[in-house]
Amino acid sequence: MQPTKRERNRTNMRSRRLLPIVAALVVAAGGVGAAVYAALSPGRTQTVVRQVTVGDSQPAAKTETLSVNSIYRRAHRGVVEITVTSESSSPGTFGGGPQTQKSQGSGFVYDAQGNIVTNQHVVDGAESVSVRFWNGKTYSAHVVGTDASTDLAVVKVDAPSSMLHPLSLGDSGSLQVGDGVVAIGSPFGLEETVTSGIVSALHRQMTSPSGFAIPDSIQTDAAINHGNSGGPLLDTKGNVVGVTSQIESDSGGNDGVGFAIPSSTVRSVAGQLISSGKAEHAYLGVSLSSSASNALIGAVRSGTPAAKAGLKAGDVVTALDGKSITSTGELESAIGAHKPGDSISLTYTRNGKSHTVQLKLASRPS
Repeated sequence: MQPTKRERNRTNMRSRRLLPIVAALVVAAGGVGAAVYAALSPGRTQTVVRQVTVGDSQPAAKTETLSVNSIYRRAHRGVVEITVTSESSSPGTFGGGPQTQKSQGSGFVYDAQGNIVTNQHVVDGAESVSVRFWNGKTYSAHVVGTDASTDLAVVKVDAPSSMLHPLSLGDSGSLQVGDGVVAIGSPFGLEETVTSGIVSALHRQMTSPSGFAIPDSIQTDAAINHGNSGGPLLDTKGNVVGVTSQIESDSGGNDGVGFAIPSSTVRSVAGQLISSGKAEHAYLGVSLSSSASNALIGAVRSGTPAAKAGLKAGDVVTALDGKSITSTGELESAIGAHKPGDSISLTYTRNGKSHTVQLKLASRPS
């Protein structure tokens, strides 16, 4: 789903108030002027975190857990620091041409072939990429593929197999509020930094660099700062349940509100990027109202499946394939679970009357 024109205008107005060094500033769903930053500095994206109400919170899961030290010892060799060299579009101090700049983020080893998962905004515009491992050894890498709509990327490192310690993906869908989590990364370039906390909330919604929603994002109070972008968020078994991507902060530093892309999304997107260099997502073609408590359509893009099916602004989606839809997050998750070309049944209300249409989902534009 894409942000409405009103949301984009509101974001642009507020972002101009920031100093250039700040990564990105946007507003929360209710219009509160809280700052949201990409966890890599300096950033090149504008991102939004929307608050999504959780209907039925459950107590934390009661399972055997590893200590933070045990999780770190199990996982730290699979966490890397990524340095990207790119060209700045700004002229030099004395009016010269574009200048070379370096930026830094985190990532983790995905498989024994040297594929490494990180954020798209970490490697955006990369001219060259290098990967630093836990023991300080650095190797060159290249970008395999990126997906701005989920803020995920895969790079492949040219390193001996002895350096590759893949981390296992966990089940983000099994997380519960209050579960312990651990983040490992390179905040401010301080490699192999570990922080811990809990899952503060589930089913949050981030907006990606390309403007599409990243549903079911994980909120955590584990300290996440600039440079943590692309690093793993681990559960208490040492499995990756998320990729740290954004923080919400008035100061630009950690205020205890961080967000991670769920491993369910990572598993799908990383696999596509490795196999084909790109990721495809199902596309309906509507913008949803962020202020509504239901799946209210704010706008319909022409030529899209939604437009061809006759959907209009003001319609409220109530079901997809017979399954009840009660919020924007539920609709986005339901669409995201499909593939381009899938046929679906969509039920909506207009002027108090219920209607059901059949439509075929398209592929999300870049």
